[in-house]
Amino acid sequence: MSVKRIITMISMGILGILLLIVGFTTWYTVDESEQAVVITFGKANTEVTNSGLHFKLPWPIQHVEILSKETFSLKFGYKQEDGEVVDFDPETKMITGDEYIVLTDLVVQWKITEPTKYLFHSENPKEILHDATSASIRSIIGSSTIDAALTDGKAEIEAETRELLATLVDKYDIGIVIQGVKLQDVELPNAEVRAAFTAVTDARETKNTKINEARKYENQKSSEAIGERDAIISRATGQKTARIEQARGDVSLFNKLHAEYKDNKEITRERLILETLEQVLPKAKIYIMNDNGETVKYLPLQQLENTSPPVPTKDEEEDDE
Repeated sequence: MSVKRIITMISMGILGILLLIVGFTTWYTVDESEQAVVITFGKANTEVTNSGLHFKLPWPIQHVEILSKETFSLKFGYKQEDGEVVDFDPETKMITGDEYIVLTDLVVQWKITEPTKYLFHSENPKEILHDATSASIRSIIGSSTIDAALTDGKAEIEAETRELLATLVDKYDIGIVIQGVKLQDVELPNAEVRAAFTAVTDARETKNTKINEARKYENQKSSEAIGERDAIISRATGQKTARIEQARGDVSLFNKLHAEYKDNKEITRERLILETLEQVLPKAKIYIMNDNGETVKYLPLQQLENTSPPVPTKDEEEDDE
């Protein structure tokens, strides 16, 4: 075989390889859940988000980086191996604002929104996101109390961590956006500390229960005292009104007596004396004395009234007739 023929075969082989490279590198497909960036000589010039078949210049002039549109999860403080959770103590240990040590792990949900920035604004955007997450959760835990971190303050810690992390990611401008932050667990580092904190929490709950019971008793007694006070005020108001009306009646009666007294002084005086005696001595027996101090016989009208037979009515008189 001649040298010329060998060179020809090698050239044909190289040409075939080049044709294969051109054939396989001038087109690419983008799925609905994907986005792509076309890179020309190392420089991004086109972002492709439409799904389907697309064409480009062959390699090495252009190549394509395809990225997912899905939501990713960053697990901070732990990882799973064969379905089991493995904690990272150096990463999860944090100090609260009141100087307690807690173990904190969380999940950050994020997605790529600007593929060009994600590819070229940082060497490792995932590592930057991890460091930003660590800085955010440590800052928020460091300004929170242990009670808030372990009990009813978790929702607020999540919201503040997400806000701070989103601010840092925007500042780094690495083409991603934070979808959510979820605290997986916040706990004390060992069993003895957990037991001591549980005892403190139980004591605080008992204290709050006693305070609530005392307030309930106070409210009950206060309501009873208010009711009794209102009843006393009501009775006093009624007595006041009754005495005022009685005084008005007495004044009216006195005015009438005074008018009669001005017209008939003697008769009115005697009448008043007799009425007063009737009121003062309602059951007294009357004896009439003469000037010598001897008892004078008189007609006992009162005894006669008590012993006299009843007066027949008009119907009884008609029946007798």
